[in-house]
Amino acid sequence: MPTGICVEERFVGCLLGLAVGDALGAHFEGQSPDFMERRYRSATDLIDHPPPGELWYTDDTQMAIGVAETLVACGRIDDEVLCSRFAANYLPQRGYGRGAKVVLQAMCDGEDHRFWAENLFEGGSFGNGAAMRVAPVGLLFRDDHDAVWEQARQSSLPTHIHPLGIEGAQVIALAVAIASSFDQLDRSSFFEELASRCASVEYSGPLRRAGRLEDDRDLGLFGNGIEATASVVTAVAAFGLTPDSYEETIGNAILLGGDTDTIAAMAGAISGAYLGVNTIAGHLLNNLEDRKQGRTYIKQLAKNLHGRHADAVR
Repeated sequence: MPTGICVEERFVGCLLGLAVGDALGAHFEGQSPDFMERRYRSATDLIDHPPPGELWYTDDTQMAIGVAETLVACGRIDDEVLCSRFAANYLPQRGYGRGAKVVLQAMCDGEDHRFWAENLFEGGSFGNGAAMRVAPVGLLFRDDHDAVWEQARQSSLPTHIHPLGIEGAQVIALAVAIASSFDQLDRSSFFEELASRCASVEYSGPLRRAGRLEDDRDLGLFGNGIEATASVVTAVAAFGLTPDSYEETIGNAILLGGDTDTIAAMAGAISGAYLGVNTIAGHLLNNLEDRKQGRTYIKQLAKNLHGRHADAVR
């Protein structure tokens, strides 16, 4: 149970917790739960024996960096600035999905990216791409949950206009905000606050069920796919099941297989916001890439975001 964790440590823990979960989970993306069960006996086994070598993050972290950079620069989500950061940071080799590549390439080329966001998928995308990057919003607006909900919506719109894609991002942002604000998490209240904010039964019902979850073997009931409805609640549930252990939270998320990088990134962001950076396993954090926008850059970005927050509440 966290005690005496300063707010800055929570900001750093959130962004680095996201990056570590993303980078470790990326090694297993697309694997089946059966494969993961055969390879690792438990979440602890996975954390203690990760794949060797440097841990490279994916588009999940890259886009979260863009969101954080925008918030540091503007103090809110500014669409023009956000899109410029997404374009400037865009590296296709980070593993962006097909739809995201089309939208982001349009941003890079100065074309109408909104056309592709609205028309590439009928009704817009309801994938988890907006949710995977939204954690910085939950940090900066942690003291105003209405602002979290609205700013998370704004952060989604450059790529996701489907209500379920947007609401998935709002759920993750609010989970980060709540987790970053309390030393002792009331699990029932946590899940109920998230569920009561939701307009859709696709989130409200599963979130209430996740609040009653007792066994990590049941995490898979909430899905492991790329759709926001098949991953957002899973990530929150992984945190809610083991709120006092970052390692178990991301380990259990990865053992589900499927979209392991994104589910572990979302779960890791919430856990890091609650427990702070010092609870992230040192051997994983030390192996996280540290070139350009790597570990050192992300740590400083989180501190800068905390500075923005501190200025706002003075």
